[in-house]
Amino acid sequence: MSTDATRIRKHSIVIAGHRTSVSLEDAFWTILNEIAAAEGLSVNRLITRIDETRSGNLSSALRVFVLENARPKA
Repeated sequence: MSTDATRIRKHSIVIAGHRTSVSLEDAFWTILNEIAAAEGLSVNRLITRIDETRSGNLSSALRVFVLENARPKA
């Protein structure tokens, strides 16, 4: 894994019309972009969908979402 992949960056996003930021490693951000593109969504829309179902920290919810999507489907 490259050093850049583990670098944490703040990303500005809009959720339900409210501007906020989320701190996330580049590797997770890259995969979120790939998932959004595969689903025909903007990254903001995908994050909004994740936000609507989360119960904890948004950054953690995004990481778990990426991990769950990386696991093979049964």
